[in-house]
Amino acid sequence: MTTKHALTADDIVPTAEYAPRRTEHRRRIAARKKNRRVEVGPVVTFYFECWESMWLQVQEMLYIEKGGAEQLADELEAYNPLIPQGMELVATFMVEIDDPIRRRRILGGMGGIEETAFLRVGGEIIRAQAETDQDRTTAEGKASSVQFVHFPFTADQVAAFCSPGAEVVLGFDHQNYRHMTILPEEVRAELTGDFA
Repeated sequence: MTTKHALTADDIVPTAEYAPRRTEHRRRIAARKKNRRVEVGPVVTFYFECWESMWLQVQEMLYIEKGGAEQLADELEAYNPLIPQGMELVATFMVEIDDPIRRRRILGGMGGIEETAFLRVGGEIIRAQAETDQDRTTAEGKASSVQFVHFPFTADQVAAFCSPGAEVVLGFDHQNYRHMTILPEEVRAELTGDFA
């Protein structure tokens, strides 16, 4: 099957058809997303996006908000940029802290974190590029708890990433958040499909 790089209106199931199978769709895509989730340090989790995860996001937004065709255009515009285009990985990362006081304090010192995310593959560093639709760090240096980043690859970096057993490190070198983790092999293997 050819990997799809964009959602169109034709891909979206009408809400009346989606609703009876909603649980089934959510369960199927949740199983796929299991190997697309990576924790880095104590409070950040990466969710690597794909066509299916964005399809579910759009379906869910339409199901919940019931905005019809007018809403659909906005959702496609919002979520299509988060579908990998063949030579990149795309991720949403979240700073997940339940306590609101602690969350505010930590986010206040994480300004610019979206620019410090990286992947290391075969000794090469691939820097994240933040989505440019809006600033997710305030002028005061407070980071948003939700960030969207792209990791652009060269052909050689793709080949290195796709080698079975390759060591891939995901991390940050932010002054207040220096954490790294090695991608589990099942995650690395799952993400190789994003390069198709």
